[in-house]
Amino acid sequence: MKRNHILRGLFGFVISLSVASQPALSQHPPGGGGGGGAGGANAGGAGGAGRTTSPTPRNNNTNMDALNRPSYLSGKVLMDDGSAPPEPVVIERVCNGSPRAEGYTDSKGRFSFQLGQSQGVTQDASYDDMGNTSLQSNTPQRRNAAPMGRVPAGGGQRGNPGMVGCELRASLAGFRSDVVNLSGRRTFDNPDVGTIVLRRLANVEGTTISMTTLQAPKDARKAYDKAREALRKGKTADAQKELEKAVSAYPQFAAAWYELGLIHEKGNDPGEARKYYAQAIAADAKLVTPYLHLAQLALRERKWQEAADTSGGAIKLDPVDFPDLYLYNAVSNYNLRKFDAAEASARQAQKLDTAHRWPKADRVLGAILYERKDYTGAAEQLGNYLTFAPDAADADEVKAQLAALEKLSGDAKAKAERP
Repeated sequence: MKRNHILRGLFGFVISLSVASQPALSQHPPGGGGGGGAGGANAGGAGGAGRTTSPTPRNNNTNMDALNRPSYLSGKVLMDDGSAPPEPVVIERVCNGSPRAEGYTDSKGRFSFQLGQSQGVTQDASYDDMGNTSLQSNTPQRRNAAPMGRVPAGGGQRGNPGMVGCELRASLAGFRSDVVNLSGRRTFDNPDVGTIVLRRLANVEGTTISMTTLQAPKDARKAYDKAREALRKGKTADAQKELEKAVSAYPQFAAAWYELGLIHEKGNDPGEARKYYAQAIAADAKLVTPYLHLAQLALRERKWQEAADTSGGAIKLDPVDFPDLYLYNAVSNYNLRKFDAAEASARQAQKLDTAHRWPKADRVLGAILYERKDYTGAAEQLGNYLTFAPDAADADEVKAQLAALEKLSGDAKAKAERP
């Protein structure tokens, strides 16, 4: 009886997972703000690497002062049609396969920042350490002592901490980025890394930047930019007024509708948030981020079918950049008792999440396999969860569930081996 009581927790955890918060997914810096400097990061990705360039380093002599000189990088990001991105795009430094947001592009696609000094960066769950498994909200993330992708000061190449084994790329869901090789750069090299081009992936229709922003008339865009600046300064009421001006002047302004939804969601007004997210989708049906938030709101309210439909629709728009969408879809279908669909989504979340930044997918799959009476498989998934999230808040609970599953698995094996 005690074992069954422990295992019943496998059902309860899915509900608790479903009401957790969503990582920051907006492409622009949290609270608005301009590009060029440090900013936030999205749960998507660059969709793979394009061509790699290696700027030729200058052969300068260095002295002791140069060894401690900070390293700056600058450059430009363009879409494959030669235009600047309509909204800020994340610039990532990827070291040994681990990404770290360093900054954002400005309105003309330019960027400039000091490596490792991303004080304004909000690192979301896609950059978070594997030990942190909570689904975060649009706020600065809790991090362990050794952030992924960050080379400690003093390490790496002489005078260039953080350069060895590193590349620079732009990150935009649905697009593949050119990659700039940073290895071999020296302190006094020209900081300009050149132009990074984003190329749309053939099988991805959705995007996290709305092209309607490019079509916004001057007065609407001016109000939108004022709203972003107000959000950067924490003046939410002023930002809301400017965003309302923007959508009044240009009803197809999907990004402005989306920002209004975020304001109301953060203000604990899910009803209004839903309306604004729906308006964003009506303005631009290929903008993925409103779908993500609508799916999250449905999960919080345990509206499983709505969550399954919404997350499923977003997956069709972008099947490659959001493992969390598959996780939400798995949770929804699990609670609908549609275990085939739930298992397919959970396994796809695992497949896309090669860095294991969403280990909750392992726990969801464990619950699904338990329902199928595959106790060995369920135990394996819970073991994976503890491997990738050893310091999770629910680690002790999962350890108890794992012990009970292993006992069930052993009992089943012994029974099968009896003559």
